Amino acid sequence: MTKRFWNLFKVSPVLVAAAFFAANSALAAEVNEQVTNVAQLSESQDSNNIGQVTSVSQFSDVQPTDWAFQALQSLVERYGCIAGYPNSTYRGNRALTRYEFAAGLNACLDRVNELIATATADLVSKQDLATLQRLQEEYSAELATLRGRVDGLEARTAELEANQFSTTTKLVGEGIFAVSDVFGGDRAVNAGNPTEDLNYNTTFSDRVRLNLYSSFTGTDQLQIRLNAGNIVSNAGTAATATAPASGTGTNMTRLGFDGDTGNSVAIDKINYAFNFTDAVRVKVDASGGELYENVNTFNPDFASSGRGALSRYGRFSPIYRQGQNGAGLTVTFNPNSAISLTGAYLAPSTGNGVFGANNPGLNNGLFNGDNTIFGQLTFKPNKAFNIGLTYARSYFAGNAANSLFQGTGSAFANNPFGVGTRTESNNYGIQATFQLSSALAISGWGGYTTADARAGVNAGADADLWYWAGSLALKDFGGEGNVLGVIFGQPPKVTGGSIKNVATNVNLDDDTSYHLEGLYKFKLSDNIQVTPGVLVIFNPEHNDANDTIYVGTLRTTFTF
Repeated sequence: MTKRFWNLFKVSPVLVAAAFFAANSALAAEVNEQVTNVAQLSESQDSNNIGQVTSVSQFSDVQPTDWAFQALQSLVERYGCIAGYPNSTYRGNRALTRYEFAAGLNACLDRVNELIATATADLVSKQDLATLQRLQEEYSAELATLRGRVDGLEARTAELEANQFSTTTKLVGEGIFAVSDVFGGDRAVNAGNPTEDLNYNTTFSDRVRLNLYSSFTGTDQLQIRLNAGNIVSNAGTAATATAPASGTGTNMTRLGFDGDTGNSVAIDKINYAFNFTDAVRVKVDASGGELYENVNTFNPDFASSGRGALSRYGRFSPIYRQGQNGAGLTVTFNPNSAISLTGAYLAPSTGNGVFGANNPGLNNGLFNGDNTIFGQLTFKPNKAFNIGLTYARSYFAGNAANSLFQGTGSAFANNPFGVGTRTESNNYGIQATFQLSSALAISGWGGYTTADARAGVNAGADADLWYWAGSLALKDFGGEGNVLGVIFGQPPKVTGGSIKNVATNVNLDDDTSYHLEGLYKFKLSDNIQVTPGVLVIFNPEHNDANDTIYVGTLRTTFTF
């Protein structure tokens, strides 16, 4: 029995429930892929906008070829017992089958029975009753099959309704298991020659996220996320009086999904999105707000932390890490048109409650502490090409946990004036995606940042920074849903400014690092993806005295 059969006739309310649970399964397969703009919502609403049609002849693709059609047409027009589509089409390419016709007949039988049960039988003529009897006899086999299937659906729906999580909330989960190892000669240093061996053990770690998505109007979304993991940063820690140095010594080797909470569960994200008007989408982040989750990052095949690039830098441009882990507001204008505009304000936090929008103390709060003002203009003339111009003005007031690129790039690029220095920056970016064919896509970004020290020993100094990258995605390579990817670029680097001239022997970015990543996303099923890959960092920390570092990773992602 086809989908068109169920869409054409309102045989039973149980069909609505069945569609609801099918949609739940589809959502679980696309974890963290939220409805983020008015265009998506409009398309969703249009596809479900089913109205009432009260004449068989209104179905433009149904052919009135025999007496049964004429008889049913007459019944429908008198009793209004068939539901169709407001554009007067059946949305098919053939005439009705006997089963589909029987569904319409069943609807009319139910309507007549309803009239009889409510003591309005005088509204039903004897001629109509005779016509119904003749139709029922001719289509008795189809009606019996139809009712049997409806009974089965009702029983199944009753079971699902009794065990459903919530009528307004969907639970969407993601679990990551990762095996990783690092190879190389020495541990990277910012400047000079390395002196410590790169000793690294193979790790096996995990990250689990549970998202609760609630909708109260059908076009809004409340997200509450629980997070737990034990994936430590490959960069490691510096040597102390009680412990030797660990890790690679550079954030350039970080994985895109790292984060260590000791597997303690915490609510790390709360936000609410809604349509202010048909052309304006608003998102309010109370905790854990990220620009890269609120706007288009122009790297669709590799942006996701669980299903995208393996590395941190390979996911998207560092400009989207401004205001990371913040609270604030994001507004998107005209997302349905070829040109759209997004504006945002975020007050970032360390995530431990000491700094950020939730703290009224000095150099904190929603407006007086660390903050980012963001704007992005997007131009999408067609589905194959998409380009964006981005600007972000960021300020951090001496918070040691924040930096220019939130741990992406060299140590000098993240803190050119020293860790914890009050800094203001202007960030400019251009990003684009080009879908060359259904099987081949390229994406890329470039960025320029000017930073100024507002306090400390380097007060008044400035720095210029550049970064760029490009990615290639071969889709359905080796099987449907698989993606072979290559990412190459230069992580953020200090290229000029007064700080580069005066910072003799301290964190100089005199050379150039290159980021090369190869990965293969293998789709075992709709809910399981396995991604092996290798990350290679040439001249780590923009210092050619450092050895090349290799990071091998096997990530398995489960979604449910």
